[in-house]
Amino acid sequence: MVVPQGGGPHSEQEEHLQDVWTVANVITVLRLLLIPFFFSVLLSDRAHANTLAFALFAAAASTDWLDGMIARRTGTVTALGKAIDPLVDRLLLASGVTGLYLIGRVPLWLVGLLVARDVYLLWGAYRLEQHGERMPVTRLGKATTVVLLAGFSLLILGWPAVEFAGVERLLGEPFVYAGLVLSVTSAVHYTFLARRLVASAEARSAG
Repeated sequence: MVVPQGGGPHSEQEEHLQDVWTVANVITVLRLLLIPFFFSVLLSDRAHANTLAFALFAAAASTDWLDGMIARRTGTVTALGKAIDPLVDRLLLASGVTGLYLIGRVPLWLVGLLVARDVYLLWGAYRLEQHGERMPVTRLGKATTVVLLAGFSLLILGWPAVEFAGVERLLGEPFVYAGLVLSVTSAVHYTFLARRLVASAEARSAG
């Protein structure tokens, strides 16, 4: 979520920066609370576990845009929201890929690569904060999250299955592998962007 520009130092957006219990933040917290419920259902042996886990995961994933839209349209973008919203996205992706590995639908190397990418980006964000900078969310980063969430959702549901080269595969697989390519590409892009931000911050400090 990005703070809209304009309105001067006492704009409505800035007045809400330190708020906590805004509608957008409540939605973000609810998304966070859905994650452990989704994970426990996915790993359970109850009837229709896939369908229920899919519903919980899809609910958390599909409302990703909702909290940001509400915050921007109501002018209630907050410092807390900007901090926890991307964190919830990372936790949702991590829980999704870990759960899918534990039920045998993705390989371990894919889990390791995606988790390592997110740890790397979190470390980079921390380093940027030390220079007084915040990494903006790019369109490539947003596309990566959307594609991965779509792929994970389809794999969690376990449907539909399509025949490819004589082998039955789940439709979510190509989405996940496309998301994996986007993940690596966006990590490289964020690295170059972070270097420019750091160089700019250092130049301002030297000046």
